[in-house]
Amino acid sequence: MAKSAEEVKSILRKNTPDPEVLRLIPEAMARKYIAIPMTIEGNVLRVAMANPSDILALEALASWSQMRIESEAASQEVVLEAIDLNYKNYGEIEKQISNISSDDEKIADKQLIIDTSTDAPVAQALTLIIDEAVKARASDIHLHPGEDKLRVRYRIDGTLQEMFSLPLVTLTPIISRIKILANMNIADHHRPQDGQFSVKTKGRFIDIRVAIVATVYGEMAVLRLLDKSRATLALPELGFLPDSLNKYEKMLKVPYGIILVSGPTGAGKTTTLYASVNSLNQTERNIITVEDPVEYRFSNINQIQVNPRAGLTFASGLRSILRLDPDVILIGEIRDGETASIAIQSALTGHLVLSSIHANDAVGVVQRLLDLGVEPFLVSSALIGVVAQRMVRQVCPNCARLIKASTEESLIYNQEMGEQRSEFFYGSGCKSCANSGYRGRMGIFEILCTSDGIKTLLVKGTSASELRSQAIKEGMVTLLKDGMTKVKKNLTTPSEVLRNAYSVG
Repeated sequence: MAKSAEEVKSILRKNTPDPEVLRLIPEAMARKYIAIPMTIEGNVLRVAMANPSDILALEALASWSQMRIESEAASQEVVLEAIDLNYKNYGEIEKQISNISSDDEKIADKQLIIDTSTDAPVAQALTLIIDEAVKARASDIHLHPGEDKLRVRYRIDGTLQEMFSLPLVTLTPIISRIKILANMNIADHHRPQDGQFSVKTKGRFIDIRVAIVATVYGEMAVLRLLDKSRATLALPELGFLPDSLNKYEKMLKVPYGIILVSGPTGAGKTTTLYASVNSLNQTERNIITVEDPVEYRFSNINQIQVNPRAGLTFASGLRSILRLDPDVILIGEIRDGETASIAIQSALTGHLVLSSIHANDAVGVVQRLLDLGVEPFLVSSALIGVVAQRMVRQVCPNCARLIKASTEESLIYNQEMGEQRSEFFYGSGCKSCANSGYRGRMGIFEILCTSDGIKTLLVKGTSASELRSQAIKEGMVTLLKDGMTKVKKNLTTPSEVLRNAYSVG
């Protein structure tokens, strides 16, 4: 009996097909026809397909597997997700690694260039490592040499996960291959190096930013995977609550002034800034950015890469931008007093300026500007508002269940939300979330609008606590409250919110 698309989706996400079943249809064929084998029943291979009536696909699958095919309908997204989760190439990586000679560490650098060509085992192994990272939704690949092995770790949903390890003999060939791709000096094994290259995997291009540095056990590398689809998110997709989104969109409609986004590294500041400029009318506006580095490239935005060696810093780049008749200016980060001063002056002279700045919370941004030497009356005149943000992991929808929380979690939830609750949805761990209980991330936000009341306090030089009290009195939702509101909606967990926002305020 044919199953519904929802039943097939549930089966694919909760059950792992046997390896023998997966071997009947190779990954390349599964991706070509957007089909994945589920079970064998006698001489029948049951397959989930995006287009179960595709006669040519059914004939190809039957011919390859030498079995009769019975198809079940499933969405393309669900099938591709199942392919990513079930076809693992760790065995193939080990196979390619085993072909690398133990003498490779002693080979001269010129010979390594030959041995790390596209068809060489080390090149194939690196390609497979990147492919697996993309399939796992990783944002970074960490290659960490130890005393006796090379650890390969992926950062997934903001958390590092140990994936597998390789023999230490593979370190030099793999690092050399990365250096060749990123146009680095493969003969220099002592100084830190940065570079970038692009690869095509799973039908899309991924930009990879590389950082390599020498450690006591050899050179370690971190590869940042930049998927443009993540940078083109719209503001409603970032996790704003409806009231917060409405407040932020009103801030973006102000014709001139400065809007600042704050948070630690990895808090999603760049994504918010890109979503903000992409929401503006790019036909009628000249939008110019100065970034370090330019992570994602957009066709309708003029982007400038900071280059200190050539004398192009945030401050000097910003001065140049002002002569290019901009309407909107995006500054990657305000790091010093000079950049802060020019940014404020730009905002006061009729430009909409967006930038990121490091501070613990929204009020902390105001204090940071004052610490950088900007006068309070200039801050009150130029500042439209501040967004402080963090990223929290979302509960995996496939294994979520009610679990009794700790006393501390319940207590803080009750304080923030004004209601008693002791059980919350947590992920128990499944194949879909790699047994972490979480799948995907979303933002939690704290938005401070510079009202007349805030401006008055700023000019008077009042303390941060007084500014914060006034902002909350005027309706500012704190990071902790925003996070707990999302806990109430069963999107994340109290522990995840506390891990990211409890130290604030």
